[in-house]
Amino acid sequence: MEKTEQNQEEMKLRYLELLRREYGTIRAASSEVAHLRAIMKLPKGTEHFLSDLHGEHGAFLHMLHNASGVIKRKIHDLYENVLPQHEQDLLATLIYYPSEKLAQLKKKGEVNEEWYRLIIYRLIQVCRLCSVKYTRKRVREAMPKELSMMVEEMLLADGTPDKEGYHREIMQSILDTGLADTVIIALSRMIQNLAIDRLHIIGDIFDRGPRADLIMDALEDYHQVDVQWGNHDIVWMGAAALSEACIAQIIVTSLKYSNLETLEIGYGISLRPLLGLAQACYGNDPCEHFLPKNNGEDVQEDEMEVARMHKAAAILLFKLEGQLIARHPEYHMDHRRLLHRIDFEKHMVEIDGKSYAMSPGTFPTIDPQDPYALNATEREVMDRLVMEFEHSEKLQRHVQFLYSAGGMYLCCNGNLLYHGCIPMQEDGTFAPMPVGDEYNLCGKRGIDEADRVARQGFFSKAGSQERQNGQDFLWYLGCGPASPLFGKDKMTTFERYFVPDPETHRENKNAYYNLQDDETTAIRILQEFGLSETGFIVNGHVPVKVGKGESPVKAGGRLIVIDGGMSRAYQPVTGIAGYTLIFTSHEVNLVAHQPFVSRAAAISDEQDIHSKQSLVYMMPKRVLIADTDEGRVLQQKIDDLMALIEAYRKGVLKENRKAGV
Repeated sequence: MEKTEQNQEEMKLRYLELLRREYGTIRAASSEVAHLRAIMKLPKGTEHFLSDLHGEHGAFLHMLHNASGVIKRKIHDLYENVLPQHEQDLLATLIYYPSEKLAQLKKKGEVNEEWYRLIIYRLIQVCRLCSVKYTRKRVREAMPKELSMMVEEMLLADGTPDKEGYHREIMQSILDTGLADTVIIALSRMIQNLAIDRLHIIGDIFDRGPRADLIMDALEDYHQVDVQWGNHDIVWMGAAALSEACIAQIIVTSLKYSNLETLEIGYGISLRPLLGLAQACYGNDPCEHFLPKNNGEDVQEDEMEVARMHKAAAILLFKLEGQLIARHPEYHMDHRRLLHRIDFEKHMVEIDGKSYAMSPGTFPTIDPQDPYALNATEREVMDRLVMEFEHSEKLQRHVQFLYSAGGMYLCCNGNLLYHGCIPMQEDGTFAPMPVGDEYNLCGKRGIDEADRVARQGFFSKAGSQERQNGQDFLWYLGCGPASPLFGKDKMTTFERYFVPDPETHRENKNAYYNLQDDETTAIRILQEFGLSETGFIVNGHVPVKVGKGESPVKAGGRLIVIDGGMSRAYQPVTGIAGYTLIFTSHEVNLVAHQPFVSRAAAISDEQDIHSKQSLVYMMPKRVLIADTDEGRVLQQKIDDLMALIEAYRKGVLKENRKAGV
C-alpha cells in the first residue's frame, strides 16, 4: 500500500514538473487560475443539434448561415423599433451571403460611402450582441487574423469622447483603402461563427439529396462540430474503407434515387465500368422495378440506362451480401441470403419458409449452381469500382473527418446523442449485439465495442483479418437486425424489387421504438451511459409525422426526436422541412423549419426559411460553463495549478522563470 502511494506521489510530481514548463512561477500559475475561474462564471455557449440532412446542402448551409433563425431574432431585438422590416431582412441576408449580396447591391447602384458606414456600424452592433457571453480570446479566434486589431477596436468602441476621433478615423481608413467589402464579409462570418458555439449532427449526412459532399466540406471547416454516425453515413464509411458490399450499396442507393451528383461530381467516382456491364447483360431487360424514384410517366432513354445500371448493381449487392453473411454466422442473417432460394424455372423464391411468385425479369449473371459468385465481368467491374473509391481523395478525407469528429454516440453536457436506437428486447432490457468475444455485449458496452470495430475497418492494416472483419461490420451496422444505427429486423430490398406480395416487404422496428415514449426506459438509457435522469436523449433516424399530430418530444420530455424531414423525400410524411434543437444557457428550444426555396431566392428576394420556435424546457437556473463538460476540464486544470502553487510554496519545486520563453 505504501509503495502504491509512493508511486502515485512520484507520478504527480512528474506531472507537476511538466506543468512547471508552462507556468514557471507562483504569479504565472495564480494568474491562470484567476483567468480560468472567471471563465467558469460565463454562460455556456449555444449548442445547435441537426439530424438527417440527407444531402440537402442548400437547406443545411442556409441554416448554418442564419443559425436556424437566431441571427434574424438578434437583429429584431436590436432594431425592432429602429428599422423597417425590409431593412432588417436586407441586413440579415447580407450576414448570410455577404459576397453575393454585396455584388447584387452594387449592380443596382445602392452602395456608396454613406451606405458602407451605416452597414458596418449595424454589423458591429449585431456582432457585439453575439459576442457578449464569450471571452475576448474566443472572439479573437473568430476574427480574420489580418483584420483582428481593427475589428477588435471597433467592437470595443464605447462611445466615449476621448476615442471618438480615433474610431472615426478607423472607419474612414476602411473606406479610403477599399477595405469596406472585406470588413463586411469578415463581420458577417464572425456573426455566423459566434451565433452557434457548437454544432451537433445526429447522423445521416448522406443519400437522398444531391450534394452530401458540400455538406461535408462545410463541416470540415466548422469551428466546433461533432457527428453521431447514421446508418447512411456508416455505409459510405464502409465504402471508403473498401468494403465491396458497402460500395455496391452506395451505388444502388444513388441509382435508386437517380442521384449521382455526390458520387460523380462531388467525389469523382465514375460508374462507366458498371454502365458497360448493364448494357451487355441487361440491354433487353425492361427493369421496370429499377426505374428511378419519382420519375415521370414517360420513361426516357436515360432513365432506362439508369434502371439497367441499377439492376446490375443490385445483383452485385445481393451476391456480395450473401458472401459476407456466410463469413459471419454470428450476424444471424442467413435468412437474408435469398439467391440460392430462387427456383429459376418456376420463377419462385422461398422466403422465411414460404414460396412466393417473382416479378418478371431475367438473371443473366446468376449461376444457379453458384449464385453468390461474381462472374468474370462482374469481378472486373467490382475491382475497378474499388479503385475508384480508394483513389477518391476527397471521399477518403471526408471519411477520415467522420472518424475523427464522430462516433456511435456522444455524452455532452449531461445529454446523450445518438442517431438510431439502443437495441432492446420487448421487455425493455438491452439486446445483445454481434460484437465482442462472445457476441453478446449489450447497452453501452456493446455500442462502445461497435465503435471500436467500426474504426478497425478503416484503420487496421490492409489485408489483415481485423480489417476484413471491420469492413464487414461496417456493412452490418448499416442494415443488421441488432445494429443501433439501423433499428429494424431486416432490409427488404430484394423483396421490393422482385416479389410483388407486400407481405414480404414488411420491416419490423426494434422494440426500442415501441418504448420510445416511456419515461422509465429513457431514464434507464441515460443511467446506462452514466448520465443523470435530468438529461435529454437527442435522437434522429425516424421522421416525426408532425402532420399527423406526432410530437417530437417523448418520454415525459426526456427524449427528443429531431428528424423533421430535411430531405424532400420525407417532407410529405413530416409536414415540415427539418428541426433544429437549440440549447442555450437559459432554455432548450425546438425550431421547426419550412422548406428552403433556393439560394438564389434567399439572396435576390431576401427569402429566409420560415421557422417556428417552441420551448421544450426552461432551465431552473442559468447554465454556466462551470456546469458543463468544459467546466469540469477547467476545474481539473485549476486543481492542478493549485497543486503546482502549493509545490512552489512548500519548496518541493523551484520556480522556473524561463518557462514559456
